[in-house]
Order: sequence, then structure tokens, then C-alpha cells
Amino acid sequence: MFVDVARIYVKGGDGGRGSNAVRREKFIPMGGPWGGDGGRGGDVVFVVDPGLNTLVDFKYQKHFKAERGEHGGPKRMHGRKGEDLVVKVPPGTVVKDDDTGEILFDLVEPGQRAVVARGGRGGRGNMRFATPTNKCPTFYEKGEPGEERWLLLELKVVADAGLVGFPNAGKSTFLSAVSAARPKIANYPFTTLSPVLGVVDLGEGRSFVIADIPGLIEGAHQGVGLGHEFLRHVERTKVLIHVLDGAGTEGRDPLSDFDVIQQELRAYNPELAERPTLVAFNKMDLPDARENLPRVRAALEARGYRVFPISGATREGFRPLLEAAYDLIRQWVPPEPAAPEAEKVYRPKEDEWRVYRYGGIWHVAGRDIERLVAMTMWENDEAVQRFMRILKAKGVEQALRDAGAQDGDTVRICDIEFVLTDDPE
Repeated sequence: MFVDVARIYVKGGDGGRGSNAVRREKFIPMGGPWGGDGGRGGDVVFVVDPGLNTLVDFKYQKHFKAERGEHGGPKRMHGRKGEDLVVKVPPGTVVKDDDTGEILFDLVEPGQRAVVARGGRGGRGNMRFATPTNKCPTFYEKGEPGEERWLLLELKVVADAGLVGFPNAGKSTFLSAVSAARPKIANYPFTTLSPVLGVVDLGEGRSFVIADIPGLIEGAHQGVGLGHEFLRHVERTKVLIHVLDGAGTEGRDPLSDFDVIQQELRAYNPELAERPTLVAFNKMDLPDARENLPRVRAALEARGYRVFPISGATREGFRPLLEAAYDLIRQWVPPEPAAPEAEKVYRPKEDEWRVYRYGGIWHVAGRDIERLVAMTMWENDEAVQRFMRILKAKGVEQALRDAGAQDGDTVRICDIEFVLTDDPE
């Protein structure tokens, strides 16, 4: 089954909580705090596996969660880091944020890695909060929650050359003749329902990957036919081979077919219309194709296109076309050549906190402050007092005052509510 779009949920492991321990040993007076830190949560990591060519695995498993970090222990014992969750994806996978549509990663090279959800850091044990004025604190930090998000995965097949053209133009027949690929071939439109890859071997160590892109008809860029789903696969190709039904067996004119497909490519992505293109004038075994060839060749060569008469039925004319495609592939230079990063980590932008009033309650929102809420030990008075001191140091209290908040007003951060007051406790 060929699947080229998937929506999945990923979550990094939560950090382990710190430990609240006191050293009590014989002959060691005033041992002090001895609680260790929690371990960091594992990351969710995508790794490109060249052995995969579809996203079908994500059709049956949509939730991916890394292991949480181990909790800290007494005697300054730190928790173990959670194991990373490694998820294999096929080459050509584009990773997008499902909420914003932003492209986070474009995974092409075998072995390329991308951290799509970081694990949360472990909470600190009580020994980390000892000060000259508080030599034995009784609180610890909870672990930071791991990052979580919904991702949209889109697969764009990685091929050197792409076959485009109307249904029944002979693309599948051509692919089966020049490679070991065995696409379904039949005399009706949309026989090919998914991209099919094949390897063309020209001998002497020369080869390239070719893909049959299905479903291109007029209006494809707007979702007509199958083109809207599969036009994305054309974007990876270096060279396009436009297969024309030279005999017009479907009642269409070959030259008009060429113009329609070029317009669809341009409407989807203007750069595609400028991609190096060879024209395979197919079905030369039929009289109508031989009659149309001079007119179509003259018109297309005047525009700068090279036209190669071929016959899928007799296998004639393939070699010159494939040699020309191989030469263009070798000459192709990517628009923005750049070496892929060995490993990349996606980190959401740090948003500044803000205060606002809604429903008669003052709200404070911001990633750093919300993380502080999640890691605070609310059942401990010392921890709560520390939280309030941090808010004051960040200027949150002053911002609330400047916005019009008065003593006695309710302030909410995430699910925590408290009453604004001048009392430092």
C-alpha cells in the first residue's frame, strides 16, 4: 500500500522529578539536603531509512511517545535519562507542524536525523536549593513535561526523472520497458493510482531512478483527477520526461496536451515549468502519430524542447531518450545547494509572557512561566513562595499592577489560581 500523507502525534518523555531527602548518618551532624535530580526525558527522533518508500506504517500507529526520565533518589542519586524513541521514515519525508503548516524538516539523505519532540529536563532535587539562609530546603522540582505536537508528514518520492502526461499516454508502459518496475497497465484512465519507481540501467555504471507520476489532467493543481495528491512528487525530480500520446487515441491533440500539463505544473509550482524537460512522442507504431510528429516536433523545438519519437509497443527510440535524460541529470544543479545537517533539533520559539483580563480573571501566559508552573511542587509552602518570588523578579506582578489589577483580584496561570496581594508570603 502506498501512503504519502500521514498525521501523527509525537511527545517527548517527561523529565523525572527531583528528590526531597535529608542526609541522616551517624557521626555526620547536620547532614543537610541530599536529594538527587531527576533524569531528562527521551527525545522523539526521526531517522531516514533508505529501505522505506511509503508512510504506510503511520497509517496504523499514530502516537509516538518517548520514555520519561527516572526520578531522582536520596544520597544525591540522579535519575536515568529516558531512552530516545527512534522512528524510521522514508527518504523524501517533509515534516510540518499540523497547526501552523510550517515546514520543520525536509528529510532526504539516508541516515539524516531530526529531533521532532524534545524530552523535558529533569527536576532538581532539594540539595540544589540550599542557601546560606535556607540550609535544608524541603522541596524539589517536578520534571518538565516533554514537548508534544501533532505533525503532518508528506512524502515526496526521491527520483532523478519523472514521467508526466495525460492518462493512457503510455507512461507505465514506458517505465516497464526501461526498468524492472512492473506497474499495472490497462487501457483505461487512472490505471496507475500511486507513483511507481524504477531504476534505469544504461550500462557502464550509469543508472538513474525514474518515477511514473499518475493523475495529471486539466485542473490537477485544484484537485481534479489524482494530480493534486501526487503533484508534490514531481518537485523532487531533476528532469521531467513528458510522454505524449502522439496518435491522439483519446481524441485530444498532442500539442494541446503538452500545453495543458505544462500549465498545471506552473500553477502548482512555477519552478516546475522551468525544470529541464524532454518530450517523448509516444505511439509511433500508429499512423496518426507519424502524421502528427512533424507538426508537433516543429512547434516544440521552436520553444526549446527536444522531441524523441518512441513506441511503447515496439520498444523503439528509447535509448536516445534515456541517454539525453542521463546527461541532463548529470548537469542538474540544485537551486540552493547545501549539505544536509547531520542532526537538527526543532525548538519552538520562546514566546514572551503577557498578561490579559478575561472573564473577570487576570491571566498570565508564556512558555517559560507555564513550564515553571508545571515544575513547581504546589503542596509545599516553600516551593510556592519560591514561585511567587520568581514571578516578582520577572516583573509579572508589576505588569499586572500596570494593567489595572488590584489587591484581591484573581490571577490564573495554567490551572493555578491565586489572589494578588502585597503580602510577600
